[in-house]
Amino acid sequence: MSCELCTASGENLLWSGQHSRVVLVDDVDFPGFCRVIWNEHVKEMTDLPAQMREKFMQTVFAVESAVREIMRPEKINLASLGNITPHLHWHVIPRYSNDKCFPNPIWSAPLRSSNVSLATDIQTRLSTSILNNIAA
Repeated sequence: MSCELCTASGENLLWSGQHSRVVLVDDVDFPGFCRVIWNEHVKEMTDLPAQMREKFMQTVFAVESAVREIMRPEKINLASLGNITPHLHWHVIPRYSNDKCFPNPIWSAPLRSSNVSLATDIQTRLSTSILNNIAA
């Protein structure tokens, strides 16, 4: 089976480390939506040794902090699904009361047109903030 996260190309890379990377998801309806991806093909968190799980989650939390700082959302959704792509990754999704699905999950039917505006320098600002949060 081909895995799109193993052979990723054209990703909007914000940060990359030895074991994981952070990409900005290209979705105008959900600006600041990031994906934290384990670099090797692994299906489940418990497939990783405890120390690696902890390191991976520290990265997820660093991304959440950066997204909160830069995007100022009303809520952050963290999700690790992988039913369609069984490769370990976490979604870090800033949510706003005026996004098209709020308060429902972003994968649900839209309730309205999105009114969330996208900052033009979001990639640079998130990348810098993620790097600072991971280094801390």
